[in-house]
Amino acid sequence: MLRLQGIAVSSGIAIGEAMVLGRETFDVPDHLIEGTAVEEEIRRFREALESAVGELSRQRDAVIRELGQRSGSIFNAHLEILQDAKLREDIESLIRERHHAPERAVSRVLRRYADVFRRLPNPNFAERVNDVYDIERLLLRSLLGQPHREVFELQSPVVVLAANLTPSETARLDRRFVQGFVTETGGPGGHTAIVAQGLGIPAVVGTGPFLGEVSGGDTIIVDGDRGLVIVSPDNVTLEEYRAQSRAIAALQVELRDLRGLPAETRDGTRIHLLGNIEFPQEAETCLEQGAEGIGLYRTEFLYLGRSTLPQEEEHYQAYCQVIRSMGDRPVTVRTFDLGADKVPHEWLPRQLGWETESNPCLGLRSIRLALRHLPLFRSQLRAILRASALGRVEIMFPLIATLAELRQAKFVVADVMEELAEAGIPFRREIPIGMMVEVPSTVVMLDRFLPEVDFISIGTNDLLQYTMAVDRTNRAVVSLYNAAEPALIRLLSQALATAQEHGVPVGLCGQMSSSPIYTMLLIGLGLRQFSVTAGAILEIKKVCRSVTVAQCRMVAKRAMEMENARDIRAYLREELVSILPEFSRLP
Repeated sequence: MLRLQGIAVSSGIAIGEAMVLGRETFDVPDHLIEGTAVEEEIRRFREALESAVGELSRQRDAVIRELGQRSGSIFNAHLEILQDAKLREDIESLIRERHHAPERAVSRVLRRYADVFRRLPNPNFAERVNDVYDIERLLLRSLLGQPHREVFELQSPVVVLAANLTPSETARLDRRFVQGFVTETGGPGGHTAIVAQGLGIPAVVGTGPFLGEVSGGDTIIVDGDRGLVIVSPDNVTLEEYRAQSRAIAALQVELRDLRGLPAETRDGTRIHLLGNIEFPQEAETCLEQGAEGIGLYRTEFLYLGRSTLPQEEEHYQAYCQVIRSMGDRPVTVRTFDLGADKVPHEWLPRQLGWETESNPCLGLRSIRLALRHLPLFRSQLRAILRASALGRVEIMFPLIATLAELRQAKFVVADVMEELAEAGIPFRREIPIGMMVEVPSTVVMLDRFLPEVDFISIGTNDLLQYTMAVDRTNRAVVSLYNAAEPALIRLLSQALATAQEHGVPVGLCGQMSSSPIYTMLLIGLGLRQFSVTAGAILEIKKVCRSVTVAQCRMVAKRAMEMENARDIRAYLREELVSILPEFSRLP
């Protein structure tokens, strides 16, 4: 039995036989072409290019129909590269001037592009290398007339294992038979991860080299919640995971009866459950699960997979779609959080004259980027404010670290309001304005921030990362990224107590809020509003309806006395299972 620790990018458990994908190879001609054949070879290259663009466009449109605009839009980046005049010029130059065969010219030019991306200091560019290789294979298949290596003529369930899967390959996986996949490379912010989430396929990436130790037909377990891959599990491990998978499926059926019931503790305290969404179409799913509104509407999808900035109208239409879906329920729109591991901003240097950063998590990201590039920020704010005329919209600023940032952001909002008013464009002037609490300095100074906002939302993902000084995308230190860390729990306790003293509503929207293990702890610390993923709403509601606030306070008090994350998590899990034994199989 071999255990591999990777990075979890799409949740769920998959158990099946391994299907190992080798690297695709092409017989690229290395001879020079005759001068008289140059024009014919250029014509052949242009036909192949046109064919590749057509194939990629069809893939994009199919994915958009099935998974929505955001998942499909990642192919726009591929199309823009394929249709780039400089790329075509470079390839045709090698054919015309150096007499290279089109296949050789394509390979040389795109490999050169990939090498440039690979040498750039920003690790987010690694995903762009994969995109370039995807385009190279697409063009070579078209030139050589080779069919694509298919994973679509399957007759039985498999777990796909590969050195890497490109976004287009991932989008074409047959969900009827592909139960999960694992790749040696990749990260959580890449296009492949986004497509996996849209498909709902459990996935783990970035395990490091392992394909040499696996054979086709080996039994594989993919734990998309823990980022764990188990090759050839023993009988005990295999049965544990099978039982866990059965229990999760049974629990989901049981929880459906809670959709119309309030999240109210046994002693009558109301807990408010709102949804976290990435894409507009997810709002409907949140409603189906009984969400009371949207507590976090991430807007980075509008910038994904493109080399041009989204226009105000694109923002506006995306916000209107969610607001109309939610009716009179609140919708909290977070202004863009570009950068770091969330949405790589490789196109921003080109658009904004921005230099590539060696440490983007600590650099010009999120609200810092917005305040540096005000036209970008103002365009989004105009769209949010215009959409506010249609419903209960709230604006939330991410990664606020100083009072100066908050005040400047609020000033920009006020200025945009005046601009809209002068133009006679309707908007909600009394729109609530809040901020994310994601930086330890903000927790320390929270009493100074609270008088200047209408609400706050604690983002535990970044708060944990910055508290523990750990890169959550680095599998070498991922064990330190644990929501049960005592330091994080103390910061949460301090923030919740301070907000309560000032009478400012507070929610929590990080991954921690979507895990039932932490629900009792958070209620005990004083949290009354959870913003969670759609799939976790009913699980969290079940916990809320099964406990009393007094029980939760005792759990929180005991957890606060502990000194390490391992003991705290084990204790919280034990308390949860003692109340809800059916939750024992949850990760």
